[in-house]
Amino acid sequence: MADDKDVLRDVWFGRIPTCFTLYQDEITEREAEPFYLLLPRVSYLTLVTDKVKKHFLKVMKAEDVEEMWFDFEGTSLKWHYPIGLLFDLHASNTALPWSITVHFKNFPERDLLHCPSNSVIEAHFMSSIKEADALKHKSQVINDMQKKDHKQLWMGLQNDKFDQFWAMNRKLMEYPTEEGGFRYIPFRIYLTMSDRPFIQKLFRPISTDGYTHTLGDLLKEVYPVAISNDDESKHYQVVIHGIEPLLETPLQWLSEHLSHPDNFLHISVIPTPSD
Repeated sequence: MADDKDVLRDVWFGRIPTCFTLYQDEITEREAEPFYLLLPRVSYLTLVTDKVKKHFLKVMKAEDVEEMWFDFEGTSLKWHYPIGLLFDLHASNTALPWSITVHFKNFPERDLLHCPSNSVIEAHFMSSIKEADALKHKSQVINDMQKKDHKQLWMGLQNDKFDQFWAMNRKLMEYPTEEGGFRYIPFRIYLTMSDRPFIQKLFRPISTDGYTHTLGDLLKEVYPVAISNDDESKHYQVVIHGIEPLLETPLQWLSEHLSHPDNFLHISVIPTPSD
């Protein structure tokens, strides 16, 4: 794997300043002050919001509290999507801090998965890593790891330990030099203007004749509307970790450096703001 440790660190330590406010119809014993938090882009909402929950429970009666969930401007926020992806998809052109509303009632069963404990997040996270490795290495790397290695990946994410996580994740990013890259690139493309949750296809980082595929090649194949022609204005932004990578960037490099800890490249295609 290319030694671009600074990029890996920048991705890992990306934070989003966020203001949590209690939904106006929640029943409280006194006024609930907003709660401010720097959210890690690479983590999950339900993994890093214990402090938010404790803060609001101080002004509520136990009988008025059910499962906590969040929304942004009326859109329920899926906890099983990484936080950075949620922000890029729903809020990337809004002012900071990100304003999230907290609910303890009327859980939106049709929109969200329940998350009763951290073990549910861990199971989701590990199943994503296993799916990614099936695409990259036919599952050979993850299957060669021991249970404690799997645990090290999870604990690294849960406890925000970059070195602990990457000591193990490094193995998932390796490939035989002669192959020039992974078997397939684990990616998902998300569209704000679609009912379909995301687009996912088999796509190789290197073509059969040895050509290095780029982000632009992937989009041309999977979602060509996202690319504007030279003579027209740009209709969409293609965002990964809050930035718009050049379309000429090799996909293999992106997969090694800008994937989330779940080993997927999460790519948001959002309409260009019209201001």
